Amino acid sequence: MFTGIIEEMGKLRQMKLAGSSGQIQIEARKVLEGTKIGDSIGVNGVCLTVTSMNADGFTADVMAETCRRSNLGRLKAGDLVNLERAMAAGERFGGHIMSGHIDGTGVIESLRREENAVWVTIRAERPVLRLIVEKGSVGIDGISLTVANVSETGFQVSVIPHTGEETTLLKKKPGDLVNLENDIVGKYVEKLLGLGKEEKEEGSGGITMDFLREYGI
Repeated sequence: MFTGIIEEMGKLRQMKLAGSSGQIQIEARKVLEGTKIGDSIGVNGVCLTVTSMNADGFTADVMAETCRRSNLGRLKAGDLVNLERAMAAGERFGGHIMSGHIDGTGVIESLRREENAVWVTIRAERPVLRLIVEKGSVGIDGISLTVANVSETGFQVSVIPHTGEETTLLKKKPGDLVNLENDIVGKYVEKLLGLGKEEKEEGSGGITMDFLREYGI
């Protein structure tokens, strides 16, 4: 599990893919502290397992599903990535619960400065967007952020200077792809209430009067 508080920006050294799977090599320093083979590191929000490491970097395997669901397969040597070690028990929990399992990708539509912050507008597909709520949490390339606005086609976050300096988000430009992870609480609620299934089968979601009667509400 992760918190979405990025520890450092690493640099992609090499991506070795055979088809849609292979290995990724990342240059890093801080996230190597206390890390051993088999540990998890979030790379742009994707939970990867460390398979080898040295004094200034680590290697991890990436599978086809990872490349399909995330922007990792589009990275090239020299690109910066957000890095976070798995959360430790007993530490401060500054972000929100993140699994490192990407739900989909979004496209940056615009970046607009307002005084000391930057508004980032992201376009997203319905399966991801339906679980994004105003003032809720969302993971963007592994960064825990608060949703400021939601529309029919996307959402906005407002990025403070510290987040802008410590992560890759404000280094991106319109048209760039970002990894999105929905709040895990929302995903479990949707699953347990059968709301996602209802939407797929009937073409609409929502809690009905019959549902409320069934559960005595």
